[in-house]
Amino acid sequence: MKTQAIIAMAGTGQRLGADVPKPFVLLDNIPLFVYCLKAFEESNRTDSVILVVHPDWVEYAKEAVLNNKINKVKKVVAGAKVRVRSVFNGLQVLDMDTDIVVVHDGVRPFVSFELIDEVISRCYNEDAVVVAVPVKYTVKMVDNNSGRFVKKTLDRTQLWEAQTPQVFKRDILLAAYARFGRQLDVDGGLFTDEACMVEQCGYKVRIVMGEYRNIKITTKEDIVIAESFLHKTE
Repeated sequence: MKTQAIIAMAGTGQRLGADVPKPFVLLDNIPLFVYCLKAFEESNRTDSVILVVHPDWVEYAKEAVLNNKINKVKKVVAGAKVRVRSVFNGLQVLDMDTDIVVVHDGVRPFVSFELIDEVISRCYNEDAVVVAVPVKYTVKMVDNNSGRFVKKTLDRTQLWEAQTPQVFKRDILLAAYARFGRQLDVDGGLFTDEACMVEQCGYKVRIVMGEYRNIKITTKEDIVIAESFLHKTE
């Protein structure tokens, strides 16, 4: 089944406090997003990749792809302020014969090609498949409107932290966007990932065990962790 990946990397990354958008922060002189592209380059089940980039950084992204000899990137398009809207921009340029769509965060540099291939293959027989890891810590539900008192402690054996890649049958993901498309720019914050929309449409979403090293770079502390991961593999 033909599979295309959409790499969402249009955010500015204000929490990181960098001078450039998060995906373009250098890790050992290589932009963060290039690391995950290398994993997709090795993937046997990914046919091509679409980058969705901050509008001001499209040309830089194209140059980085060329400089790092990434061959599977076929299109680079401008994204939007809301993540789900950026992914929608990527969906608009999918090849007509694509069956499976993979969505991945451009600031998750340490995803493995083995995990990418596993989650794609699982989606052949599912509506959607999401990579996730069991929550390690105790999680409290808090009432933010009454002084942040604890309402209850959640059963962490039932809690999983969602990661990417998230993989969907193309028609199912398009159906979710068709249903919620008019809300994305207003209520986009309610949909923190594409699986959330698919779930609300009534489709079943399968969880596949992810990798704890598949972290999302959000803060300066995450950069320190990323550097330690990188140097341990050398």
